[in-house]
Amino acid sequence: MKKLLFSFFVLLITAYGCKAQNSEIDKVLNKDHKIDTNLVVMPAPYQPKENVLITTMLRDIHYRKVNLNDSLSSVILDNYLKYLDNQRMFFLQEDIDKFQAYRYKFDDYMKSGDLTAAFEIFNVFKRRMTETMKFVMSDLKGNIDLNKNEEMLINRKDAPYPKTVEERNELWRKRDKYDVLNAFFINKTKSQKECQDQVIRRQQNFHKLILQYTAEDVFQLYINSVTSALDPHTEYMSPSTADQFKIAMNTSVEGIGATLSADGDYITIQQVVPGGPAFKSKQVDVGDKIMSVAQGDSGKFVDIVNWRVDDAVKLIRGTPGSVVRLLLIKAKAGINDLPVELRLVRAKVIIEDQKAKKEIVEFNEDGRHFKMGIIDLPTFYIGTAKDVKKLLEELKAEKVDGVIVDLRGDGGGSLQEVIEMAGLFIKEGPIVQVRDYMNITQVDQDPDPNIVYDGPLAVMTDIRSASASEIFAAAIQDYGRGLIIGSKSYGKGTVQTLLELSKYMSANDRLGQLKLTFAKFYRINGSSTQRKGVTPDIQFPSVSTQKEFGEESQSSALPWDQIKTSKFNKFADLSKFIPKLKEKHDERIKNNADFKYLVDDIAEYNKQKEQKEISLNLNVRKKEMEDYDKKKKEREQLKVKNKNEVNVPEKESKDFELMEGADILGDYIMLKGQK
Repeated sequence: MKKLLFSFFVLLITAYGCKAQNSEIDKVLNKDHKIDTNLVVMPAPYQPKENVLITTMLRDIHYRKVNLNDSLSSVILDNYLKYLDNQRMFFLQEDIDKFQAYRYKFDDYMKSGDLTAAFEIFNVFKRRMTETMKFVMSDLKGNIDLNKNEEMLINRKDAPYPKTVEERNELWRKRDKYDVLNAFFINKTKSQKECQDQVIRRQQNFHKLILQYTAEDVFQLYINSVTSALDPHTEYMSPSTADQFKIAMNTSVEGIGATLSADGDYITIQQVVPGGPAFKSKQVDVGDKIMSVAQGDSGKFVDIVNWRVDDAVKLIRGTPGSVVRLLLIKAKAGINDLPVELRLVRAKVIIEDQKAKKEIVEFNEDGRHFKMGIIDLPTFYIGTAKDVKKLLEELKAEKVDGVIVDLRGDGGGSLQEVIEMAGLFIKEGPIVQVRDYMNITQVDQDPDPNIVYDGPLAVMTDIRSASASEIFAAAIQDYGRGLIIGSKSYGKGTVQTLLELSKYMSANDRLGQLKLTFAKFYRINGSSTQRKGVTPDIQFPSVSTQKEFGEESQSSALPWDQIKTSKFNKFADLSKFIPKLKEKHDERIKNNADFKYLVDDIAEYNKQKEQKEISLNLNVRKKEMEDYDKKKKEREQLKVKNKNEVNVPEKESKDFELMEGADILGDYIMLKGQK
């Protein structure tokens, strides 16, 4: 396919021509909006041509048939403004009014490669940010009254833009106070002045970061405003970002075992590498924000809010065996939750740690002794099917009653491996359907007619189970081969390819890379896993929902749809067992303290999520946080007390969801025997 693309793009690019349209900009910005030339960032000479190449790729090989029209142009502008000023605290309404002249022209700019408007909007933002920082520095050096009764809107992403400089300053006065209060609660021993100084340094870092933006940075920001209008997984990486990505991948195997990205003010956990220190701690999740970093057990925390990713990586990575401490704002944190301190010992990720592992759990249920084999699979690596086959044979030799494949937290991996692994549990037939941007559907079949394990089977999933994990769970469910237990999976049913732009364009300048969505996965029953994911047969309550943390939470995610079903023979019809299994599950978890507290956690999270404003009075905030902390501690103490009093079996205290999965599989075995 790359050869075909190469020939096509060479023909297209050699015919390219572009002319900047500065006259349009002059019409939009009047003399009062001229920008200090010291702040201006201009496009690089080769970027208009690169822009046209990217546009052509998006139009011709993206799975979503891209229609470059006014509707898409409007989304691009909104995305760009959101990327620059997500909380609407820098631009004034008059700026936004003037940008409306571009609302229906970005489709034309993409075709011609005209970057003038994109860079002009960034330069206005840069100037507005510089104006704002002058006020912020003055405000933070003054006397901030922490005892004044007032409130601040927590999330301004849909709020009106400030109409005047005075209105903007008032927003920032409250934001400064909010940041100082947070610093006060996090650094309990620091004075108010020290907290204000800390926030000053943080804002100075942010200002410095924006002032350092190059043409490469602005181009990446703008192009991703375009790609994110198509779907959340299509992404442009500038040459520098592509280099950082490679470094991040390499350092993830000799550090904490995580890749990082910038998300607003924070450095955010983008991926947790199976087998690494972060993964093994079971305390780091995708979406967690790193607020501060400290070296060793006694080093002082360094605030990294508003840092560049590459600078943060240098601070976090280090020699294997050394200690790093992180202050994390958890992805699921409520408004009154403080950052969590986490101690990690840096290590080199060993491939063995990423491999499938087995264990056996034994327990008594309804008067029968059960012996269940558990296969924990953190990722679909090369060699997965071979390793799982060996583990299944070992479990059969140990005469287990059933097998549970634990895919919780498994973000996917090799397509070929998941096809071969699913084939271990069925005789023959299709595993997954893949439809590409040309509407050509490929049905991938089980390559081996042998069944390695034909006994009772369950698959555990959660919101972090994505891509290849969903293909496996969906195939097992469609064949009626086993029970799916847990919470809904992530819902990523798209396929990406990475394109080196320099291969399609004759240019002396270094070009970036385009990660592009060109195909979709479909279940063998014809249903897409996109957005909906896989719904378990027995569903557990979960704090993390698809609407908040899954593919569905992304506004530009490709839609769910259906294609023709593949021809396959079901292994069994499990639907007749589901009602009774649900009944027994519901009855059992009524008396399970862990599930009770999980439901309470969900209720508390939803309650905090509904809060729109937060008090900026020190004593009020202090009382709210103390009450919240007291309630959490009381619940934890009660939880321990209840477990001690009722002598909770060891199997429940270890991993209550997994052990409930084992109970459900045991119920199925009993019911099947009765049938």
